[in-house]
Amino acid sequence: MARTVAQVIVDSLHQLGVQQVFGVVGDALNPLTDAIRRADGPEWVGCRHEEAAAFAAGAQSQLTGTLGVCMGTVGPGSVHLLNGLYDAAKSHTPVLAIAGQVPLADMGSDTFQEVDNDLLFRDVAVFRATITSPDQLPGLLEHAVRTALARKGVAVLTVPGDLGDREVPDDREPRFALPRTGSRPDDPELADAAGLLDAADRVTLLVGRGARHARADVLRLAERLAAPMVLTLKAKEGFEEDNPFEVGQTGLIGNPAAAKALDDADTLLLLGTDFPYREWYPTGKKVVQVDSEAAHIGRRVPVDAPLVGDVGPTVRGLLGLLAKEKDPGHLKRARERFDHWRSSQLKLASPRHDESLLGKVRAGLDNRDHLIRPEALAAAVDGAAADDAVFTSDTGMATVWLSRFVRMRGTRRLLGSYNLGSMANALPQALGAQFLDRDRQVVAFCGDGGLSMLLGDVLTLRTYQLPVKLVLFDNRRLGMVKLEQEQAGLPEFGTELDNPDFAAVASALGITGIRVTDPAQLKEAVREAFATEGPVLLDVLTNPDEISVPPKPTVEQGWGFAIAKAKEFLRSAGDTD
Repeated sequence: MARTVAQVIVDSLHQLGVQQVFGVVGDALNPLTDAIRRADGPEWVGCRHEEAAAFAAGAQSQLTGTLGVCMGTVGPGSVHLLNGLYDAAKSHTPVLAIAGQVPLADMGSDTFQEVDNDLLFRDVAVFRATITSPDQLPGLLEHAVRTALARKGVAVLTVPGDLGDREVPDDREPRFALPRTGSRPDDPELADAAGLLDAADRVTLLVGRGARHARADVLRLAERLAAPMVLTLKAKEGFEEDNPFEVGQTGLIGNPAAAKALDDADTLLLLGTDFPYREWYPTGKKVVQVDSEAAHIGRRVPVDAPLVGDVGPTVRGLLGLLAKEKDPGHLKRARERFDHWRSSQLKLASPRHDESLLGKVRAGLDNRDHLIRPEALAAAVDGAAADDAVFTSDTGMATVWLSRFVRMRGTRRLLGSYNLGSMANALPQALGAQFLDRDRQVVAFCGDGGLSMLLGDVLTLRTYQLPVKLVLFDNRRLGMVKLEQEQAGLPEFGTELDNPDFAAVASALGITGIRVTDPAQLKEAVREAFATEGPVLLDVLTNPDEISVPPKPTVEQGWGFAIAKAKEFLRSAGDTD
């Protein structure tokens, strides 16, 4: 029996195991959404904004390693997908976007809502094509899906409005299977790298998400090299817990122990990471880099021993070649620094911190209104959340507090816009994650700027009764921008947000809203939020002047803060210069 273009696409998504398709209905998508309605396959999820739909699809892809799917209709509907698709592309995760288009006869006529999708998605997509005949299916769809999966990127398939209901003459089932791949470098390259590592007195590992599936091998290598292990943010979920070599993160959100472990090494070993911040790499070191993508080798820091291959087999190859035992002193010193730093951070996270002598002095400088410190909120959530919770975080200060105070113990997972750095990602990514498993706890660390940007999709949580816990760091600021301005010696400008009572807004939208203004009520409010069934928005008024001290603060940054605060004081006194 012949099937329509829409039916072939929807049946194929079912064959691929796609559970949900995210989007906003309309015109050119009508044949596709009707096919979903009638099929026994993927569930249609109607979002309030296509950007949220793309973020949700990308989140599912990152969590499962399989294809995420979203749809946007003609013109603006497809344009709205772009930011979420860029996040998927930068996260190297496979997503298929079905984009609507005007009817074939109208294409190229600059008719109402017409957009050239093949041009629009040129930069973001590893594959893009417009179906111009039913005869192109299922071949064109196979090509799109295989490319997205093989290249771990975005594929965009455009469907004109008058093609969805046309019959496909070839009724064969599409074939999507890809051969499994696994690679390791040649023996001479491994021998060169092993020689460099053997010759080193102090080795430090920088480990990224690309090493997550080789955890046991990486831990054995760290033990063999007596090497402290610095983690990228995306490697937290795989390497943070039960790891005697871990010393936390580097970069702006990192800690002094990790920065010192990198500086003190004479050889760095990069495993499955494309950590982009060049200023945080120490200079004058020998560098060995392992990455499955040859193009990633050496693009952040000069590399002496490039190893193109999967982390697992490459590390196993190195283990068989290493001969020299390392002195454990480098590792021991790094771990002692890290433990000391963590202890000091936990003191900051106490809800009663400002009652101590040091806390009273500090509060006199940066928290005169005795607002809730964001460290305390993050630590309280860490203590209340399940060991298998999925966390998402908005770009900015919410990610800083999660990075420092939430441990990825058990089987916790972590998602964020950590490559693109978009605002407003935490809510829609949590939405996608919760659809995968309604019984698994999903927690979104939201900034007030990010949440308000895509606030409409709180209604999607309500509509589908997704029990996501939205933890709102309500500091009435674009906090990271404020920090950037003050580090540069500029007075805060344009970052203040005129926020509503978000808990009241949540209640008006039909979900539970809890507002916290008193540090003494924080722990109980967090407990209540996690004990409440269904979606919850926990609106916590946090201190807007909290400073996240970087691992290696500079004199220039210190002067910048001093100058900025002086300018802010003068401005508050009426000076508008």
